[in-house]
Amino acid sequence: MSRRKFLVANTVFAFGALAGCASSLAGGARSSSRLDAGAFHAARRYAKTNHGNIAYVERGAGPAALFLHGFPLNGFQWRGALERLSPYRRCIAPDFLGMGYTQVAEGQSCAPEAQVEMLLALLDALSVASVDVVANDSGGAVAQLLVAQHRQRVRTLLLTNCDAEHDSPPPALLPVIELAKEGRFVDEWLGRWHADTALARSPEGIGGMCYADPTHPTDEAIDTYFGPLLSTQRRTDNAHAYAVALERNALAGIGPALRRCKVPTRIVWGMGDTIFSKKSPRDLDHAFGHSRGVRLLEDSKLFWPEERPEVIAEEAQRLWNAWVPTNARTFR
Repeated sequence: MSRRKFLVANTVFAFGALAGCASSLAGGARSSSRLDAGAFHAARRYAKTNHGNIAYVERGAGPAALFLHGFPLNGFQWRGALERLSPYRRCIAPDFLGMGYTQVAEGQSCAPEAQVEMLLALLDALSVASVDVVANDSGGAVAQLLVAQHRQRVRTLLLTNCDAEHDSPPPALLPVIELAKEGRFVDEWLGRWHADTALARSPEGIGGMCYADPTHPTDEAIDTYFGPLLSTQRRTDNAHAYAVALERNALAGIGPALRRCKVPTRIVWGMGDTIFSKKSPRDLDHAFGHSRGVRLLEDSKLFWPEERPEVIAEEAQRLWNAWVPTNARTFR
């Protein structure tokens, strides 16, 4: 390495380290209170768009970070990450169309491509030009579409267990999609778990299927996730529409766009996941043109970001501190 390149590289490293230290000091000065369900509900706001009134929770200030949840959850999935990362970023956790507390416009699609357009409308409504994206499960598919089609809006991408081009939808999701087509999934699965939280945490419930910790999801999480989807027939229908829209592989053919993408991307994967393929983290690593590698969590399942928010915080800060604007990447 030439002396000039060495100096530039070390200047960039030092800048990132100083930024991290400054953020840590700021975080200590304004430590966040715990985001339990009550605080999360109180913080919820709505952005009026053509797609509907989009529910979101926002915490922190500065450059924006966008947190994309999984199915059938909502932004509450990211509460632990928001607690830890709001000293460093303006953290925004929306509810997707058809999920959570978002009020879907009449006739509005809940397909992944429509979710991308909704997110762009939300960011515009909030005057956010670009974001660091953190995503899980079906939110990861939306994140890939977003970065492939609108990469100028994405600074960095942190992907956890989610769809990949050759595993979307995963075979384990097909029974859910079939039940949703019949209008039965919400009442017969989510309704039973909502009524019996012990069942929800059992091996036959969402807890046993998607969480490693047998105490998850908590009672308040179950109510926050499933309560709104059971509250009205329209919300139930929208939730079914969300699931049915996952049947078509929205990522088919995305490979070339991801290879061209220069957005720094990090993959962190729970290897106890029984929904998505264990090959997917490596496939995603190879798919992205600027992958920053893979971290494997041996005993974690699909919704590990809810159980291990400290890992999200660690990986996000490392990725954010390493990010350098394109016009400053002369050392590469």
